[in-house]
Amino acid sequence: MSMAVVGMIAGMALGFAGYFGGFGAFLLVAALGAIGFVVGRFLEGDLDLGDLFRSRDDRRR
Repeated sequence: MSMAVVGMIAGMALGFAGYFGGFGAFLLVAALGAIGFVVGRFLEGDLDLGDLFRSRDDRRR
């Protein structure tokens, strides 16, 4: 599935959540989508959790 299709589906899900559930539902769907994205990248091996928790000084080395 192309990234354009994934983006369209995510946008539609956020739109439905905002329309039917209000702004709180919109934020909840957006937050869960972001968490799902990070977990998916981690499971595919594209993301190292150590990169998220290192300080800026450690990244320069």
